[in-house]
Amino acid sequence: MTTAILADDHDIVRRGLRGILENEGSCKVLAEAADGLTAAQLVEKHKPQILVLDLNMPRLHGIEVLRQTRTTSPHTRVIVLSMHSDEPYVIESLRAGAMAYILKGSESQEILQALKEVMSGRRFLSATLSEWAINALVAKPADDADPLQSLTQRERMVVQLAAEGQNNTQIAEKLFISPRTAETHRTNLLRKLGLHTQTDLVRFAIRKGLIQP
Repeated sequence: MTTAILADDHDIVRRGLRGILENEGSCKVLAEAADGLTAAQLVEKHKPQILVLDLNMPRLHGIEVLRQTRTTSPHTRVIVLSMHSDEPYVIESLRAGAMAYILKGSESQEILQALKEVMSGRRFLSATLSEWAINALVAKPADDADPLQSLTQRERMVVQLAAEGQNNTQIAEKLFISPRTAETHRTNLLRKLGLHTQTDLVRFAIRKGLIQP
């Protein structure tokens, strides 16, 4: 039986997904997450075969959850379920490791088809997305000079939280570290990214799809 974790900040969405997947009979939901940080931790703990993931998650953006999943549980296949049909979101998700991208509002049959395709090792996109254009763009090599790659996993978490306006004390509470450590991470990541102000950090996070404008 296929094991899965559901990550979405709306309880009603998670309930609907659980019903669709478990009623089908071949999928067992191991856990649910209402924020990105919890999702990343659950994936690392349970190593599920499938992660169904929303992108706009509190505490840690879905793109970062994707990146961490690729490292901590490389055999987990990720299905993104998002309201965003914009190609940048889709492309960045696929480049970060997603095997499928489904738009919220899709029929339950499309979700089940995505699960079947992904478990067979094939990519799946909602019918309304421009598959040929996305495949062409995904085929382009990612930018090897992506500054995010220079950051540690913890620094990438701090990037999102700091860009959302969290201060060092709030970041420390969320990540279970001291405020001084949070401040050190913030200083180091700004230096690595070549940024100087909070405005610079927010603009960078928006460009990378870590937060919404």
